[in-house]
Amino acid sequence: MQHETQAQAAEMPRSEALDILTLKGIEHRYGRHRAVAGIDLSVRQGEVVCLLGPSGCGKTTLLRVVAGLEVLQAGDIALQGRSLGTPHVPPEQRNVGLAFQEAALFPHLSVLENVTFGLKALPSRQRRERALALLAQLGMDGHAASYPHTLSGGQQQRVALARALAPQPGLMLLDEPFSSLDARLRDRIRDDTLHVLKQQGAGGLLVTHDPEEAMFMADRIALMRDGHIVQTGTPRQLYCHPVDPFVVTFFGAVNELSGEVREGRVATAVGEVAAPGLTEGERAQVLVRPEALSVEALDEPQADHHSHILMAKLLGRTSLLHICAHGLGRESHLHARVPGVFLPEPGQPVALRLDPSQVFVFPAGAGAPHGEA
Repeated sequence: MQHETQAQAAEMPRSEALDILTLKGIEHRYGRHRAVAGIDLSVRQGEVVCLLGPSGCGKTTLLRVVAGLEVLQAGDIALQGRSLGTPHVPPEQRNVGLAFQEAALFPHLSVLENVTFGLKALPSRQRRERALALLAQLGMDGHAASYPHTLSGGQQQRVALARALAPQPGLMLLDEPFSSLDARLRDRIRDDTLHVLKQQGAGGLLVTHDPEEAMFMADRIALMRDGHIVQTGTPRQLYCHPVDPFVVTFFGAVNELSGEVREGRVATAVGEVAAPGLTEGERAQVLVRPEALSVEALDEPQADHHSHILMAKLLGRTSLLHICAHGLGRESHLHARVPGVFLPEPGQPVALRLDPSQVFVFPAGAGAPHGEA
């Protein structure tokens, strides 16, 4: 339940590898709209950093500035120690690989020819060997002689990734490359992509709006909102030590409760929670993840708590419970997510317990939580 400042998170130990990419004070405007506002960020060799955030937060603009697809307006970009800002260095001279949502393969070239396209400086045999090795890693070596129009969307995306990786760039830039794929195929391709990136030792900067994808792919996540980075850290740091209500709510639905701080704690319908850093009498918002609630079916209601089930839904690996929680003389509608099949009938009395590691307390009105529970 304790949360740390962004500066504290930045002090966490990191790999001793060298920085491949360093961004300092990056700003970018489209007319009067400031899409990116003073971004500082780095990517180290062999590290995958994810730019995560909602649509319009500036993450794709930042990636385009790094790629050279947008001219740097303010700040500094250094790639492997080389400044790319003034004069402008075009994308083809930056030693970066680019992979986007659309594969954009050359339709008149075979799969093998697409992958070898950027390897013209190598002898023919080496070009072919490198291309076939990458295609094999991505499960596409059996389609080397095929043409793009004969491939599925997922197969085309794999070829596009192989083509971007073939020149062995120091940095891979990926802009929502898996978002157009169905869920099962997306899981497999991003797993293959992560393995190839790690094997090649390239740095990676990935743009996504999907928190689960970010947690799967990234060594570190930079969560953005309105052109700013709200928090940077490992997936565990952002999930377990969020600095802002926006960080909590972006990683999934939460139950929102409120109360006043009394002797360092806030009383809620499901028990008291600690409120570190808040002052006596201050109004607080309490964010409770659905998985923080432990639910036990009772033979009869407790004397002082009459919490009961409103509805139960099976979601596959978990069950989602809608609960009417009674406490402090009021009712609260809460959601609990429990593992496996647990489907008590409506009206079933229950006892509730909290996992304090998944409960977060902030001053009332802080951040931008989404809606009421």
